[in-house]
Amino acid sequence: MALPKYRISRSRRDKRRTHKKLSPPVLGECSHCHHPKMPHRACPSCGYYGGRMVAVPKEL
Repeated sequence: MALPKYRISRSRRDKRRTHKKLSPPVLGECSHCHHPKMPHRACPSCGYYGGRMVAVPKEL
């Protein structure tokens, strides 16, 4: 099993991990009710997608 010859500093370790982070979800606006929704999905508040109703919205 390989072992490191030198200790890796915190800054070098953290530079390697810079791309491992969460990004906020991309949200668009519903063209029917103007609530935020995820792209390529029916709106959860009104049920419209592409200008027509495709799903019955759930009552909260």
